[in-house]
Amino acid sequence: MDASLPFSAELLRRYDRPGPRYTSYPTAPQFSSSFGEEQLREAADSSNGDPIPRRLSLYVHVPFCVSPCFYCGCNRIITRDKSRAETYLARLYREIDMMAALFDRDREVVQLHLGGGTPNFMAPGQIGELVDALRRQFHFARPEDSDISIELDPRFVSPDDIAELGRIGFNRASFGVQDFDPVVQEAVNRIQSVEEPRAVVEACRASGFRSVNVDLIYGLPKQNPEGFARTLDTVLEMRPDRLAVYGYAHLPEIFRPQNQIRSEDLPGPEEKLGLLELAITRLSAAGYQYIGMDHFALPDDDLAMAQARGSLRRNFMGYTTHADSDLIGLGVSAISQIGDTFSQNPRDLPSWQIAIDEGRLPVFRGMKMDEDDVIRADLIQQLMCQAEVPMGALERRHDIVFRDYFAAELEKLAPLEADGLVRLAQDRIRVTARGRLLLRNIAMCFDRYLPPSPAGPGARPRFSRAI
Repeated sequence: MDASLPFSAELLRRYDRPGPRYTSYPTAPQFSSSFGEEQLREAADSSNGDPIPRRLSLYVHVPFCVSPCFYCGCNRIITRDKSRAETYLARLYREIDMMAALFDRDREVVQLHLGGGTPNFMAPGQIGELVDALRRQFHFARPEDSDISIELDPRFVSPDDIAELGRIGFNRASFGVQDFDPVVQEAVNRIQSVEEPRAVVEACRASGFRSVNVDLIYGLPKQNPEGFARTLDTVLEMRPDRLAVYGYAHLPEIFRPQNQIRSEDLPGPEEKLGLLELAITRLSAAGYQYIGMDHFALPDDDLAMAQARGSLRRNFMGYTTHADSDLIGLGVSAISQIGDTFSQNPRDLPSWQIAIDEGRLPVFRGMKMDEDDVIRADLIQQLMCQAEVPMGALERRHDIVFRDYFAAELEKLAPLEADGLVRLAQDRIRVTARGRLLLRNIAMCFDRYLPPSPAGPGARPRFSRAI
C-alpha cells in the first residue's frame, strides 16, 4: 500500500459531504426495534454452532464523566457522585452473567476494551473487580495473545493508578489531548496541562503497556495554526504509538453541550482544512503511517503491521487487529455484533437499568443482515481497512459476478475515478494515495441505504469530519 498521503484542499472541499464512518455496515440508523432479546439469543446460539466458532471481543461502556467537554458527542452522564459507579457496576455484573451464559465457555476472549464516558471515573480497585468478574464468566486468551485496553482522562489518573491497571492486565491505553492551547481548552471546558498526558505516557511505558493512543481534534473554537502546531510538536515529543486526529463536527441540535460553543469562534472551512493539512504534514514527517479515516500509527505498531498483512478490521471500537471475533457489548448504549447480527443496548440509563432489574437482556434495537448486506459489508471492510477490493476474492466468497452485481455502483464510482481517487483494474478497485483521505466517500458509493444523492462533488457545502 502506498504510504504517502498527498493533501488536496480543493478535493476535500468538493467531496465534503456528511456520511457514515462505517464502524459497521449497515450502520446503526438502520437498526430496528423488531430485533430484540429473542433474536440476540438466537444469534448467540447460532454462532456457538459454527464449525469453528469465532473468538470473542468484549466492549464495556462506562458512561460517567466528572465534567462536560463541550465538543463531546459521546453517550455520557455528568456527575461528581462517585457512588454511582458502584450502583452501575452492580447491574453490569448481572448483565455480564446473562450475556456470558449465551456463549460456549471454550470461546476465547482476545480483546477487552473499556470505553465511555470516562472509565477511570471508577477507582482502580473497582476496575480490577470488573475485570475479575469478566474473567470468571469468560475464558480469556493468554496475556500475550490478548488486547486489554482502556480509555483514560489524563486529568484524573496518577502514575500509581496506571501501574495498578498494568497489574490488572491492561496493556493498551488511549486518551484525549485535543489541544494544549489554553484559550482553546477554556472554550471547550477541558483544562489540562502538558505534564498530565506526558505522565500518563511515561507511566504506561514503565508499566509494560504495548501501545498508547492519543486523540487530537482540529476545528475547535479559537484554534489557529500556530497553537495547533505547538500541540502537534508537544505530542510528537511524547511519541505515542498511535494518533487519532478527528475533525470537530458542530452539531448543537444533536449534541446539547455543543450549544456552549459559539459558532463565530469556530475556524472557517479554509482554516479547518489548513489545520488538517498541518496535522498530516507533521505526522507524516515524524514517521507515522496513515491507517485510514482518523488513525495514524508508527510502522511497528500492531495496526500498521495488521494492515500490511491484510488482517486489519474495523468495528464499533474503531480499527482492530482481531478480525475473527464476535463483539459483545456491555453497559448502556453498547453495541454487539454476533455473526451476521447487530444489537444495541438502550442509550438512556433508566431503560437499561429497568431491563437488568427485570432480568432481561437489555436489547432495544438491532438487525439481522441479509445476503446483500453481508456482501456489501465485506466490500466496505476491504475499502476501509486495505484501501482496495480484490474483485475475484469477493466473487469466490459470495458466488457473484462482481461487475454485474455492482454495475450501478461502478457507475457512481466513475466520477471518483475521473478525479483520480480510485483506479479500476480488471481484477480490483484500488484507492489511490490521492483518494485515501476520502475513503468514506468511496465506500458510500456501495451503501444501498443512503438516499439517492451523489457521493462525490456537488453535495451541500457542510464540512464534517474529513478523516
